[in-house]
Amino acid sequence: MEIGLVTDVFADKDLDGLLKTCTDLRLKQLEFSCGNYTGGKFFNVDKMLNDGKHRDEIITKIKDHNFKISALSCHGNPIAPGPYGKQHDEITRKTIKLASVLKIDKIICLSGCAGGPGDSNPNWIVTAWPPERGKILEWQWNEVLVPYWKDVANYAENLGVKICFELHGGDMVYNVPTTHRIRDQASKNIGANFDPSHLIWMGGDPVQMVKNLGEAVFYVHIKDVKIDPVQKSLNTLLDTTWFADVNGRSWNFCIPGHGHDERWWSEFLLALRSIGYEDVLSIEHEDCSLGRKEGMRLTIEFLERILINETVDYEWSKEKINQLLELWKKGIPEEEVSKIDKQ
Repeated sequence: MEIGLVTDVFADKDLDGLLKTCTDLRLKQLEFSCGNYTGGKFFNVDKMLNDGKHRDEIITKIKDHNFKISALSCHGNPIAPGPYGKQHDEITRKTIKLASVLKIDKIICLSGCAGGPGDSNPNWIVTAWPPERGKILEWQWNEVLVPYWKDVANYAENLGVKICFELHGGDMVYNVPTTHRIRDQASKNIGANFDPSHLIWMGGDPVQMVKNLGEAVFYVHIKDVKIDPVQKSLNTLLDTTWFADVNGRSWNFCIPGHGHDERWWSEFLLALRSIGYEDVLSIEHEDCSLGRKEGMRLTIEFLERILINETVDYEWSKEKINQLLELWKKGIPEEEVSKIDKQ
């Protein structure tokens, strides 16, 4: 696994400044936004698609700094009722097309959230009662979410691009069951962009979720979250307080280590390794208590302490385990046992 970056954090810089900063930070891979909620500072998707000279200049600069583009992103709500849903759909499709042109095999996005029948705004259903909510939820899945993403996933698959849903509050695909459901009903070309911070504040266990999702984990964002027990006791974890009011929120995004310790993060990385995930760990720095570069530096140092990259070069067979157990039972000296262990 290599350490990468969601480049939105350095949107205060131009591309040259971004690349210099990322070189200083010893990063390997970069994720670029193409629009919707996250703007698209470095990649203007229309210009990148329509102006080959401009596109080549941008990509050459990135390659000359020895960076790989890990993914393109377009976080938005393409299934929202009304005009902005259509705008987000347009950017989503253009992002897929650009990824294909650049030979990038993944885009990061949100599943979005539909409205109910006749609604003019999205409606996120997260309770089973009153009973009409279940009917609305099934209508959203059957009439909007599945048909839309079946079409888009097919379009992306034909272009060699995978769709990675960030499992996120406010979106219809936000946990393990909804991820399995969209893959079963729409396309296996859809998988998870797994950002543990969102799952933690929603009450999930990221380690168990990763193990359950298995091959459905397509991509990983690195971000932590810190729960404030006092505010949680007052607000619950369903908190609409704006992010700038850090002291008034039940939970806040933070850098790894400030919410959960090295042991927790080591278990998370081992869970990823156990399902065969060997791709990028893309840092998404949204810690309001730290500056951009300092937060990135501390996160990279944290990850470098616990990251495991060497391939496992031995296997404990049942026969060998039984042999060692018999030796231990017989009280064979430890140095003799060690000789067999190293064979």
